Amino acid sequence: MAISDWPESERPREKLVARGAGALSDGELLAIVLRTGSRGQSALSLARALLATHGDLSRLLAAEEAALCQQPGVGSVTWALLQACAEISRRSLLQGLEAGGALDNPRVAERYLQSQLAHLPHESFGCLWLDNRHRVLAFEPLFRGTLDCASVYPREVVKRALAANAAAVILAHNHPSGCAEPSQADRQITGTLREALALVGVRVLDHLVVGRGESASLAERGWL
Repeated sequence: MAISDWPESERPREKLVARGAGALSDGELLAIVLRTGSRGQSALSLARALLATHGDLSRLLAAEEAALCQQPGVGSVTWALLQACAEISRRSLLQGLEAGGALDNPRVAERYLQSQLAHLPHESFGCLWLDNRHRVLAFEPLFRGTLDCASVYPREVVKRALAANAAAVILAHNHPSGCAEPSQADRQITGTLREALALVGVRVLDHLVVGRGESASLAERGWL
């Protein structure tokens, strides 16, 4: 049965208008983005099939084009559309941070850094640069690693801090394994960067290790 044949209250788009986006399931939201299904299945059926294959929205949006297009009824246009949706969400979060004044709630930064890093299949290290009133200047990915490691060069971090005219920074990197537990190497590079950045007057406020659905703050653990 096509979605157009369903009772109006059960159609995803009409349900969103009547009850708000928060009332929809992941599959229903995805069906609205997809708009159409494929031969023999509705947009909602296709959305549910994609989620079943990839596990959840985060993994689906992180899927490579070739992997996504293995699903019957999905092509490059669908992959590009989903990538655009993900990027819109990330930019919206950053613009909200930039317009929000002083960053005095660590959970806000954590949510943003989760959106930037948690979905990546490789390790990535970046810096959230702040001014002297802890207002967000920019987020800058700096180093990309393999599946489980990234080389971080303190000299380059110092150069980028000066270029951003930053007074403070929140360091962040992801663990592609999904586990956010900081390693000994994470603690060591944090100390090294803290010392290097202190020489140019930039404070390291925190180092967040991002996993899948969770983050670990070195500052909260007293390791800064």
